[in-house]
Amino acid sequence: MLKAFALMLLSAALAFGADIAGTWKGTADSPNGQLTRTFTFKVDGSKLTGETESQFMGKSVIENGKVDGDNLSFTIQGEIQGEKVEVKYSGSVSGDTMKLKGEIASAGFTVEYVAKKQ
Repeated sequence: MLKAFALMLLSAALAFGADIAGTWKGTADSPNGQLTRTFTFKVDGSKLTGETESQFMGKSVIENGKVDGDNLSFTIQGEIQGEKVEVKYSGSVSGDTMKLKGEIASAGFTVEYVAKKQ
């Protein structure tokens, strides 16, 4: 009976996926050198909200955020050299490591962050 209960708890924990909520600090290589970005996530079921901040684009609110198990996606609005841009992020979490790809379609720019939970 105890084994069945433990197995049920483990199955339930795995169904919810990774613990994404909290603060993550990420780095990425770019043609202009290393970029750093802080992500602060809040999770409510499959809805992802929060904010993110970098030295390159400043602070942005997370929009259209979704969590599906260990996978997440969201968009942010920012400004680069006076031009407004939308950055689409998608990625996954494994333990305390998150891999995120950010794409600015209008500029043909992609950056890949590796973030660690703080």
